[in-house]
Amino acid sequence: MSENLKNILEEWKGLEEEYQQLQETHRMYLKKLDELSKLQNNCSSSISRQRTRLKEISQLVKKSSKGSSEEDARILDEIKEKIKIRPNAFFQMEAFLPKKNSLYLSLVLGNVNVTLFNKQSKFAYKDEYEKFKLCLTVLLLLFSFICYFFVSYRFSDVILNFLLVWYYCTLTIRESILITNGSRIKGWWVFHHYISAVLSSVMLTWPEGNLYHMFRNQFLAYSLYQSFVQCLQCYYQSGCLYRLRALGERHNMDLTVEGFQSWMWKGLTFLLPFLFFGHFWQLFNGLSLFRMAQLPECKEWQVPVCGLCFLILFAGNFFTTVAVVRQKLKTRNQKPKSL
Repeated sequence: MSENLKNILEEWKGLEEEYQQLQETHRMYLKKLDELSKLQNNCSSSISRQRTRLKEISQLVKKSSKGSSEEDARILDEIKEKIKIRPNAFFQMEAFLPKKNSLYLSLVLGNVNVTLFNKQSKFAYKDEYEKFKLCLTVLLLLFSFICYFFVSYRFSDVILNFLLVWYYCTLTIRESILITNGSRIKGWWVFHHYISAVLSSVMLTWPEGNLYHMFRNQFLAYSLYQSFVQCLQCYYQSGCLYRLRALGERHNMDLTVEGFQSWMWKGLTFLLPFLFFGHFWQLFNGLSLFRMAQLPECKEWQVPVCGLCFLILFAGNFFTTVAVVRQKLKTRNQKPKSL
């Protein structure tokens, strides 16, 4: 037997041993995967049963509270406090269990499971989302600046509006996946991106004409300012969330979503003038478009639809910001009383 054939046989023998180990490892993997699936189903079923029984116990506690003695009332109050915190525990558990996709994700992705099953994957996806948002915001800032000051071609405007449509549509999908994995994005901040995606789509279809050019510079200036404010928000919120997480005062999957969610941030007044100015600019854009829609030469349906979108954005942003500021002031006034 030649030397080369001996070497080949030795290599093949080593490869065969590795292959046998691979088969055994894969067999164990499939077994653990089946066990994992059964555990996930058991946990989901147990959580559903717990929720049902929790509602029943809550009703019993309410009935028993009437006419109870002082000692019984104290015990019932303790049970009520434990009942209040139980839903949050269920929420934390479900963040690591497969769940049915929302209607939006079902329409976009189908029934693909988007649940991430470990903290490292969740945090990696969250960080990638925040980097994506910051990078696209900077890109939109630069592109708006170029279109406003240097380029006045319709083709460049189409590229900008297409980027806006793609940006907001992508955000809605990514945020829906983050919500499925335990992020607490809710309320107006979810709906905001849907309206922004519709607005950008309508702007993309607005045909060339006098009315379009009448509104073009106003819209580009608004886009430039909005991107600038969003950059400030991303930078400011990232620092605040980092400090709050380090202190253990925020959930690790909380995000730097547009707007602010916590009244605990110091220096909030720095952002308020920029935010309110942007909100009233949205109102000004909406009113300008509705005045434009009343002109005899206005034939484009895009004019009133864009105006309506701007008014919805103004109303949602303004009243949500006012509500958060009001809550901040209320919390600040309550602090001296508790000392």
